[in-house]
Amino acid sequence: MKSEDDKGKTKTMFLSRALEKILFDKEVKRSQHAQLRKACLIALGCLPCKLIAYGYITGNAPDSGTPGKRLIDRIVETICNCFLGPQTDEDVQLQIIKVLLTAVTSPHIEIHEGTILLTVRTCYNIYLASKNLINQTTAKASLTQMLNVIFTKMETKAVLEVKQLEKERKKNLAAALSTSSSKEIGDLPSVKQPRSAEDYNEGKVKNDFVENSTRKESPDLEACKEDAQYIEETSRNAGAEWMVIKERESIVSEVLTLEAWKDDMVLPTEGTESAHANGIAVNRISVFSTDIMDPEASPCPPAARFSHILQKDAFLVFRSLCKLSMKPLADGPPDPKSHELRSKIVSLQLLLSILQSAGPVFRTHEMFINGVKQYLCVALSKNGVSSVPYVFELSLAIFLTLLSNFKIHLKMQIEVFFREIFLTILETSSSSFEQKWMVIQALTRICADAQCVVDIYVNYDCDLNAANIFERLVNDLSKIAQGRSGQELGISSIQELSLRKKGLECLVSILKCMVEWSKDLYVNPNLEASLGQEKVSEQDVNYGKVLDSLIRRDSVNSMDSTVSSGIGSTSTQASLADDPEQCEVIKQQKEVIERGIELFNKKPKRGVQYLQEQGMLGDTTEDVALFLQQEERLDTTQVGEFLGENSKFNREIMYSYVDRLDFCGKDFVSALRIFLEGFRLPGEAQKIDRLMEKFAARYLDCNQGQTLFASADTAYVLAYSIIMLTTDLHSSQVKNKMSKEQYIKMNRGINDSKDLPEEYLSSVYDEIAGKKIAMKETKEYSITQKSNKHNVANEKQRRLLCNLEMEQMAKTAKALMEAVSHAQAPFTSATHQEHVRPMFKLAWTPLLAAFSVGLQDCDDQDVAALCLEGIRCAIRIACIFCMQLERDAYVQALARFTLLTARSSITEMKQKNIDTIKTLITVAHTDGNYLGNSWHEILKCISQLELAQLIGTGVKTRYASGAIREEEGSIRVFPPSGEEFIPLNLGILVGGTDRRMASILESVGETSSQSVVVAVDRIFTGSTRLDGNAIVDFVHWLCVVSMDELESLHHPRMFSLQKIVEISYYNMNRIRLQWSRIWQVIGDHFNKVGCNPNEDVAIFAVDSLRQLSMKFLEKGELANFRFQKDFLRPFEHILKKNRSPTIRDMVIHCIAQMVNSQAGNIRSGWKNIFSVFHHAASDYDESIVKLAFQTTGHIVVSIFQKHFSAAIDSFQDAVKCLSEFACNAGFPDTSMEAIRLIKHCAKYVSERPQSLKEYTSDDMNVAPGDRVWVRGWFPILFELSCIINRCKLDVRTRGLTVMFEIMKSYGLTFKKHWWQDLFRIVFRIFDNMKLPEHQTERTEWMMTTCNHALYAICDVFTQFYEPLNEFLLADIFAQIQWCVKQDNEQLARSGINCLENLIIHNGNKFCPLVWDQTCSCMLEIFKTTIPYTLLTWRLTCQDDDVLEKYSDVEIDCQSIYSTERNPSERGLSQLSNHSDETWKGKSFANYKLFGSLLIKCVVQLELIQSIDNIVFYPATSKEYDDEHMAAAQKDIFEADVNFDTENQGMYKYMFSKHLFKLLDCLLESHSFAKAFNSNNEQRTALWRAGFKGKSKPNLLKQETSSLACCLRVLFSMYLDENLKDSWNDIQSRLINVCREALSYFISLTSESHREAWTNILMLLLTKSLKLNDSKFKIHASNYYPYMCEIMQFDLIPELRAILRKFFLRVGLVFQIYAAENQRKVAEP
Repeated sequence: MKSEDDKGKTKTMFLSRALEKILFDKEVKRSQHAQLRKACLIALGCLPCKLIAYGYITGNAPDSGTPGKRLIDRIVETICNCFLGPQTDEDVQLQIIKVLLTAVTSPHIEIHEGTILLTVRTCYNIYLASKNLINQTTAKASLTQMLNVIFTKMETKAVLEVKQLEKERKKNLAAALSTSSSKEIGDLPSVKQPRSAEDYNEGKVKNDFVENSTRKESPDLEACKEDAQYIEETSRNAGAEWMVIKERESIVSEVLTLEAWKDDMVLPTEGTESAHANGIAVNRISVFSTDIMDPEASPCPPAARFSHILQKDAFLVFRSLCKLSMKPLADGPPDPKSHELRSKIVSLQLLLSILQSAGPVFRTHEMFINGVKQYLCVALSKNGVSSVPYVFELSLAIFLTLLSNFKIHLKMQIEVFFREIFLTILETSSSSFEQKWMVIQALTRICADAQCVVDIYVNYDCDLNAANIFERLVNDLSKIAQGRSGQELGISSIQELSLRKKGLECLVSILKCMVEWSKDLYVNPNLEASLGQEKVSEQDVNYGKVLDSLIRRDSVNSMDSTVSSGIGSTSTQASLADDPEQCEVIKQQKEVIERGIELFNKKPKRGVQYLQEQGMLGDTTEDVALFLQQEERLDTTQVGEFLGENSKFNREIMYSYVDRLDFCGKDFVSALRIFLEGFRLPGEAQKIDRLMEKFAARYLDCNQGQTLFASADTAYVLAYSIIMLTTDLHSSQVKNKMSKEQYIKMNRGINDSKDLPEEYLSSVYDEIAGKKIAMKETKEYSITQKSNKHNVANEKQRRLLCNLEMEQMAKTAKALMEAVSHAQAPFTSATHQEHVRPMFKLAWTPLLAAFSVGLQDCDDQDVAALCLEGIRCAIRIACIFCMQLERDAYVQALARFTLLTARSSITEMKQKNIDTIKTLITVAHTDGNYLGNSWHEILKCISQLELAQLIGTGVKTRYASGAIREEEGSIRVFPPSGEEFIPLNLGILVGGTDRRMASILESVGETSSQSVVVAVDRIFTGSTRLDGNAIVDFVHWLCVVSMDELESLHHPRMFSLQKIVEISYYNMNRIRLQWSRIWQVIGDHFNKVGCNPNEDVAIFAVDSLRQLSMKFLEKGELANFRFQKDFLRPFEHILKKNRSPTIRDMVIHCIAQMVNSQAGNIRSGWKNIFSVFHHAASDYDESIVKLAFQTTGHIVVSIFQKHFSAAIDSFQDAVKCLSEFACNAGFPDTSMEAIRLIKHCAKYVSERPQSLKEYTSDDMNVAPGDRVWVRGWFPILFELSCIINRCKLDVRTRGLTVMFEIMKSYGLTFKKHWWQDLFRIVFRIFDNMKLPEHQTERTEWMMTTCNHALYAICDVFTQFYEPLNEFLLADIFAQIQWCVKQDNEQLARSGINCLENLIIHNGNKFCPLVWDQTCSCMLEIFKTTIPYTLLTWRLTCQDDDVLEKYSDVEIDCQSIYSTERNPSERGLSQLSNHSDETWKGKSFANYKLFGSLLIKCVVQLELIQSIDNIVFYPATSKEYDDEHMAAAQKDIFEADVNFDTENQGMYKYMFSKHLFKLLDCLLESHSFAKAFNSNNEQRTALWRAGFKGKSKPNLLKQETSSLACCLRVLFSMYLDENLKDSWNDIQSRLINVCREALSYFISLTSESHREAWTNILMLLLTKSLKLNDSKFKIHASNYYPYMCEIMQFDLIPELRAILRKFFLRVGLVFQIYAAENQRKVAEP
C-alpha cells in the first residue's frame, strides 16, 4: 500500500509541474504555437478537471517544495495563475472556471483558507476582466455555486455533529434508564443486551466520515436545510427533560470548543499556519490581484473561535466580499461597464445570496455575527445611499434579509439603518423618486411582518437610548400617503399616486400586523354558538386570553429559535424577557425625557425644572452636569448659554460639568478641543469669560506637574486667544487674517508678565491654522421631526443637492455603524399581545390623517380601498383594546365619508362613498361586540341609508322625513309648505326635471342593491350574537337614532323604531339578566315615543308594545321574578304622560286584551296592569274609566278567584286601584261599586289566609303570621281610610261604613298589634292637618264623618273590648277630648255622647285603673270646657264701634237652657261657628269667641247630663223626678215610697273615690254657673256686645242640673250600705251642699230664677224624706230654718205639698206631735 501511495504522489507532482511549466512558457503564447496552446486547453480540461472529479487526484500529500502546503494547494494555485488578466484566452478562462468549480465542489479533495480564497478571487477576476458574456455569466454562476457549497458544507458539518451527539445522548439516556429500572426490579437477573449491528454500522459510518470526509458525497442545499430544520426541532424538543438539558449543555460545550488562531492571517502576501482537520499542516496562501481585490485584510479577532476549518473558510470568503462591496466608485457619473461598479454589484449579489440561504451556524455563530456587524453593516451604510439604483436596491434587499434573520444581534445597526438612511431618504425632499420608491417597497415588506413591526416598537420606541423608529416610520408613511411630497420632488402625478398607494399599503400592512398580533383577543360575534354569551365589559381587558396566547407562543422571533440549539455558536447574545408593563413605563419615561429636552432646547431652565419635577433628573448639580454631557439631543447652543449663566445654580453646574472632564496628559489645544466639543460657546463675552476661567483652572488641576504655565491666568488668557485665533483664521467674514507674528505678539507677557516660548505659540498657531477648533453644531433629532424642505430652482440643482445630502448621509451612517460595530445591545423578541395598545395609541393620529386625506381628495379606487381597509383594521384594534376615543374617531371618519350624515349633497356620492358604506356595515357586523358608543354613528348612517334607498328606488318625496340636516348632528325641522323638505340635501329634487331625477337615482341606486340591503338586515338579525354589554350599547344608540328620526313634527320616520321592535323579537330569548338590561333601554324609549305629540307615532309605539308584551307574556314567569313588571312599565308611563284620549284609550284596550288572553301567565305584571288602571281611574273620559273599571272588576271577581296566588304580590295595587276609582268624583256609581269590590277583596283575605302566609317575595323581613295583615287586611283598610279622607260625603260615608263593617265582621281574626296599626289609620280621620281647609267643608266633615267615625269606633271598641282595652282606651279618651275641644257643637255633643255610651256599655268590665282613666278624662273635659272667659271678658272701645253695626245679630242664649234641645238651639251653635269675611279685627274675634263659649256651655250641660246617665242610666233621673212630681200633684207621696234606682247605671261598679271626683266636677260647674248668674253687670256687658238673646245670658240649666246630679249621687251614696264606713264624710258633704243650695235659693230675687230651682227643692225634700228617722233628724235640723224661709215665697202647689210633708215629718221625728195626730190631720 505504501508503494502505491508513493507512485500516486509522484504522478501528481509530475503532472503539476509539467502543466505549470507549459503554461508559464513564453513560447506557448506566440501565435505560431496555437496547436500547443490547444493542447494546453485539452490538458486543463481533461487532466486536472477529470482527474479531480473522478478522485484520481486528492492532493492530500504534502508539497515537498513548500513546507506546510499540500499538493492540491499547489495544483489549484497553478491553475489560478493561468489567468493573467483580460488578455487571457477566453477558452482558457472558461476552462479555469470549470477546474476551479470542480475543485471546490469535489467530494474527493479539500481546499481551505488561502486556497479557497484564491479560487473565489480567480473566478471573481475572470467575471470582471472577461469580455466574453458567456464567460462572465459562467464565472458568476460558478461563484454562486462555490459559495453555496462552501456554506453548505459548513452547515452540514455542524448538522452531522449534532446528530451524532444526539445519538450518543439517547444511548446514554437509555443506559441510565436501563440501570435505574434494573435496580428497581432487584430480584430479576440483569441481562446485558448485545450491541446491534446497526449501532456498529452507524458508529463506523460516523468515524469514516470524520476521518475521510473527502470520500463522501456532499449533500445538496435542500438536504442541508432539512438537516438544519431537524436540528432546530430537536433542540426545542430537547428541553422536555431535565436530564436531556444537562446532557445537551455538555454536548454544546464540546461542539463549541474552538482553537484560537495563534497567528493572524494576513492577506494577500503572508500566510499563517493552521491545523487541518486531518492533522496535516499546510501553508495557506491567498494572492488576490491588487487592482480588483482589497490588498489589505483585517486580522480576525484574537478571541474568535471556530469549531471547524469549514467555518473559517466561509468567514474569510464572507469578509472578502464585504470589503469588495465597500470599494469606492470612480468620480463622475457611474459607468455601468466599469470594473468598480460591476465589482460592487456582484459582491452585493453574492452577499445577498449568502444571507438568503444562511443556515443556523451562520445566523448564530459569534464570528459571523461580528463579521456582519463590522463588515457587512458598514458596507451597507455606504451602499445604502448609493446613487446607483441597482446598488441601492441590492442594499435594501440585504438589509431586509438581515432584519429577517439577524435582528436579534443587530439592534443598534438596524437603528442606524432606519434613522440615518431609510427614514431620512423618505423625509428628505431632495431625494429622488427612485430612491423613495425603493425604500418604500422595502418598507412594504418590513411592514408585512407582524413580528418585525412589534419588535421595532418594543426595541426602539420603548428604549430610552434609542430613536423612536416606529413613530417616525408611521409619521413619514402618513405624510407620503397624504401626498405632501409631490411638489417638492417635482414628480408627476402618476408617480405621486404610486407613492401614495405604497405609503397607504405600508400603513395598512402595519395595521394588519397589529390585528394579526392581537387576534387571540378578538371575539367574532358571528362565530358565537350561543345567544348573547356574557363577556367582560368594555373597560376590562381580557388578560386571561393574553396569558393563554403567550403560553402557546414559544418564540415568535422569525428565525431566532436556532439560538438555543447551540449549533456552532459561541454567541452570548440573548433576547430579554418581554414585559409589556415595563415597556409602557419606559415609553412614558421616554416621552417625559423628550418633552424635557424639547423644553430645554427652547428654555434650558424650564427643561431642567420639568425633568426634575417628573423625577427623570436628579436635583444635584452633578446630576444636571452629567445629563448635559451625555444627552446628545440637547441643543449645543442652549447648553453653552445655560453653562454660561451667572446664577449660583448655573455656575455650580458648570463647575461640575468641567470637573467631569479629564485633561490629564493632554496638550493645551487638545484639552481645549475636548472642552468645546460638548457645547457651542455663547455669544456674550462675560459667559465666555466664566467658561474659559473654569477651563483654565481645571486644566492646571489635571496637569499639576507642567511647568509651561506660571498660573491659571496664563491658561485662561491663552485659551481666550486661541478662540480669537480660530475665529480670525477660519471666518469668511475676516479678510485680513492674523499672521503668526501678530499672534505671538498678542500673547506677550501673559505668563506672569513673561512670555510663553515662541516655539510653543508657533505650534499652536500652526495647529489652529491646519484644523480649527470644531464646536458641535446643533443637531436635528427625531424628538420633533422637521421636514427638510429646500427651494430647488431646477432639476439639476435638486440632483446636486441630493448628491451632497447622500454623501453626508453616507459619512454619518458609516461613522455611526463603525462606532456600534463592537457594541452589544440586548434585543427583546416581542411576544405579548398587549404591545399593540401603546403602538396604536402612538400611531392612530397620523394613520387617521392619512386615511382621511386619501378618502377625501382622491377618487382612485385602489387608494379608497386601502384607506377603507386601514380604517377597518384600526377600528378592529381600537375595539379589541377598548380604546374608546380612537375607535370613535375612526368610526366617525368612516361615517363622514359615507356622505349620509354630512352636509354634502347625496348627489355627490361616488363609488368610494358606496364602498365606505359597505365598509361601515361590515364593521358593524364583525366588530359589534366592541363598538360601544360608536354604534351611534353607524346606526345614524344606516338610518340615512334607508332614506337614500327610498330615493334610489324612486319613492315619492312625501314618504321622506320632514327634517333636513342643518349641521352635522343637528336636525332642523321645516314647517309644511308647498314643497316638502328632504334630508341628505335632496330638496333640489323637488320640481326637478325627469332627467335630473334619473341621474340622481342612478348615483344612489347602488345603495339599494340587494347586497347592501341584506348586509344591513344582517346587522339587526345578528344582534342576537352580540354579548351582553354590546347589545345594550347597540339598543341604546338605536333608540337615540330613532328619537332623531321622530323629531320631525310633520313627517317623522319610524325606520329605527321598527328595527327596535324587530331586535326585541330577536333577542327576547336571551337570559333574563341580559334581557332586563336591554328592555330597560327599550322601555325608556317606548316611554318617550308613546308620548310623542304625533298620534300616528304614538299609536305605532303602543301597538308595537302590545305585540311585544303579548309575546313576552306567553313565556310566563316564575314566582318572585320581576321581568314582566319591567316589561309592562312603559304602559304606565304612556298613560301617565300622554294626555291624548286616543292613546289613553288604546293603552287601556291593550291592557284589557292582555288580561283577557294572558291572565294565566301574568305574575309580576299585575302591578303594572293595576298601575295603568290606577291612572285611568282618575280620568275624566267616561269610556276610559268605564273600560278600566270593567276590566278591574273582572280581575277582582273572576281572575282573583282562579289565580289569587299569582296575584298576591299585586293585591295591594288592586285595592289601591279600586280606591282610586272610588275617589273619582265624576262617576259616583263607579265609586260605590268600587267600594263594594274592596269589600269583596276582604272576602278573599278572609277565605285564603294561607296563601298570603306562604307568599314571601319582598316580605322576607315580615313574620309569616303577619303577612296576612301586611298583604291583605292593611291595604284594604288603609285604602278605605284614603277614600274617607278624599271623597265627598256620600262616598266617604259608604267607605266609612264598609271599613267598620269589615272590622266588625273579621275583627276576631285580628291580632293585637294589627289593631294598633289599624287605629293609627282610623284616627287619621280626626287629624287636624288632614281636615279640609275651607271652614264650610271642615264643619261638614266634623258634623258627619268625624261624628260617624266616633260612634263607630266606640261600637268596635265595645264589640272587641278584650283585645282593645289595654292599648286603645287611652287613645279613644284622647280622641273624645279632641272632639269636645273643637268649635263644633255637634261634634262636641257626639264626643260626650260617645263617652257616655262607651262607659255605659263597658263600665261593668272596667277595673279600678280604667275607672281612674275614665274619671280623669271626664275631669279634664270639665276643666277645659268651663267658659271662665264669660266672667273675665271686658268690652273695648273698638267693640263699642261695631256694636251698632252688628246689633241685628240675635243669639238666643236662653234657648240652650231649655229642657228640650230644639232646632233653634242647634242653629245658635252653628252660628257660633259661622265664618263671615265681614267680621274684622277684635269684633270678629269676639264673635268667634262668643260662639266658642256657647259650645263650652253646651258641653258642660251635656257632660252633666252624661254623668247622671252614666251613674244612673239614661232617663232614670228624669223618670224619678216625673214620678215624684206626679205624686206631689196627687198628694199621695208617702214616706215609705222607694224607687229602686240604685241598682241601675254604673253606680254599683264605681268606687267612692271615682264618685267623689265626679262630684267635684259637678260642684265646680255649679259654682261657675252660680257665679255667672249672680254677676248681673257682666251678663249685661255680654248682652250688649252681642252675646244676647231675648234676655241677658244666663246658665240656669247648668246651675240646676249640676246640683241635681250632685244631690242624686250624694243621696245614693248616703243610702248605700256598702259605703257605710264613709257615711259620715258623705253626710258632711251632703249637708253642706244642701245648706249652700237652700241658702242660695233664699237669696234669689228673680222669680224666674227661683222657678228654675223647683226641681232642686223637690229632689232635696224628696230624698230627705226617704231617709230614716235618725238621718232625717240630722238633716232636718240643718235645713229647718231654710225651709221656714222658703215658705214665704210663692211656690208651686207640688212643692208646697212636699214641703208640708217635710214639716210633718219634722214634727213626728222631733216628737212635736204624735203619729195619730198626723194621721188625723192627713185625713180629709
